Amino acid sequence: MEFDTTQRNILLIEDNKGDARLLEIMLEEVREQIFHIVWKDRLSLGLTRLKDGDIHVVLLDLDLPDSQGFDTFDKIHEIAPYVPIIVMTGLNDQKIAVDAVRKGAQDYLLKGQVTGDLVARAINYAIERKRLELEREKLIDQLRDALAKIKTLRGLIPICSFCKKIRDDSGFWKQIEIYVRDHSDAEFSHSICPDCAKKHYPSLYNEKINKKDETDPSVDKKGE
Repeated sequence: MEFDTTQRNILLIEDNKGDARLLEIMLEEVREQIFHIVWKDRLSLGLTRLKDGDIHVVLLDLDLPDSQGFDTFDKIHEIAPYVPIIVMTGLNDQKIAVDAVRKGAQDYLLKGQVTGDLVARAINYAIERKRLELEREKLIDQLRDALAKIKTLRGLIPICSFCKKIRDDSGFWKQIEIYVRDHSDAEFSHSICPDCAKKHYPSLYNEKINKKDETDPSVDKKGE
């Protein structure tokens, strides 16, 4: 998900109007970026707004009129796992905030002990950490898919001793290149090895060898 980095859209879920207004004033004083705050005083309202998209980060008070504690965080994280969450908490709830970080929150801030610059920095760090986290998860999924494809070519594969066809799981015999193509991302470009060329096309093989000898200075010429 790509956003304009010159403006951060913040969903603030906080039931204390004074705390919400104070945060707005602090972020207005930050010169380097524009912070657009969408304030909701109920979790239900915050969840509805979050579904609309265009939110960079959620600033979340865990104790709201319609939800308290970890349930508040879990409901936000469940509906938008790709959006970073910063927990806003008081001193008495600091342990809960730390536990929320362990559960997946990007950071926590103590109410009454923050400045506009500190909140701005926490927001930017949270967004970047979440981006790296999502990229890591995507890479892990890609590696799992690759390993799953590789595993399909492991184990006992019945192959004909004469024509070299392979019997698939349905009992059908397939050319080896078709079987490998169907069970991996490999593609074949047909050619012919020197031994087969000598066996099946001896005249062409000998002609090619003679031409190579004539152009190769390392080969001794008769009469020299």
